[in-house]
Amino acid sequence: MLEPKIPQNEVQRLNAVQSYQLLDTLPEDEYDNITSLVASVCNVPICLITLIDKDRNFLKSHYGVNIDESPRSTSFCGHAILTPQDLFIVEDARKDSRFKNNPIVSEQGHLFYAGAPLVNEEGFALGTLCIFDMKPRTLQHKEKEIIVALANQVVKLFELHKKNNELNKTYKELEERNKRLKKFAGLVTHDLKSPLGNITTLTRMLKEECLTAVSDQCNQYLDYIEESSVTMKNYVNDMLDFYKSDGLLKEKATQFLLNELFEELEEMLFVDNSNFIHPTQSISIHTNKQALYQILLNLIANSLKYSHHSNPTVTIEFSEDFQNYIFKVIDNGQGISPKDQKGIFDMFKTTANTDKDGKRGSGIGLATVKNLVKKLNGTIKLESTLGKGTSITFTIKKTV
Repeated sequence: MLEPKIPQNEVQRLNAVQSYQLLDTLPEDEYDNITSLVASVCNVPICLITLIDKDRNFLKSHYGVNIDESPRSTSFCGHAILTPQDLFIVEDARKDSRFKNNPIVSEQGHLFYAGAPLVNEEGFALGTLCIFDMKPRTLQHKEKEIIVALANQVVKLFELHKKNNELNKTYKELEERNKRLKKFAGLVTHDLKSPLGNITTLTRMLKEECLTAVSDQCNQYLDYIEESSVTMKNYVNDMLDFYKSDGLLKEKATQFLLNELFEELEEMLFVDNSNFIHPTQSISIHTNKQALYQILLNLIANSLKYSHHSNPTVTIEFSEDFQNYIFKVIDNGQGISPKDQKGIFDMFKTTANTDKDGKRGSGIGLATVKNLVKKLNGTIKLESTLGKGTSITFTIKKTV
């Protein structure tokens, strides 16, 4: 028995399979009707619609069998997707070196197989529409045409399913954005009203106090004005960064050296009493550089801003698996209490911590990070211990 080879475009193919969000879904009549029809027309006991995942065949429809998945290593479908332009036929598996001693043949007695690869518009073979029989046989020309034609219909059903998911996602995003805008409008009238009022009142007091001379009291009023203005400016800037973050996602993925990106961040953010530890070897990755830069910029700046350590240190660890780039940003700051960690990435969520100047954050920066990571098909999580520091791990899905 020979295990199926892995296609050269396997990362992209798996991304395509997962993008349809059909893995591990329940049976649906649209697909079951097709497998039933093909089994009847071809007079076979088994007809399947499969999606080939990393290590398994997921059976979206399984006429004639009672299983939902099977190992990819022994599958006929794994061989079928290697020639996505052709109908893959094995007339007698006992005589084919690829399937001798295969448990599907030796234990289950499946001798005949025909599978039409389910190829999407980008050319990725997602799985197959296939049939099995317990005896060797051949297919008539008309039967072959029917299998191929209905395989195309399956792909169209996949595309409709995907578009429906995208519409639902867009609808939910619009709903969420509207909720944020409403919440922001309410917070603006509350949180910005106070510093703006301070500016107006203090300016009047300043005019009255400084008609004849500039006193210490005038200087104090000026300090109040500056503090209120900075608070307002930071709040507005954070909001602008959040809403501009979606624009970064329009940038195309490019190939670049990760260590050069770290060097840019180090030059911008780190001074003599702060330390930046990061991989220095030449690591080439392919993703949206501007979005990744903004994510790391926000996380590192946050770590430095809220560190009360005499020598603040930020460490970045990088690794990767088959489908994801994995980043971990670690600091030696004051940490975050367990009660404040809940919902830490939600918009306007703030903690009891204050920055080096004694001010609290706006609760927007980490929401911006989460938004970017999510749009890059990644995940993010936080671990923190009071008095020891915080680590934030996020992933970004590979594009090639």
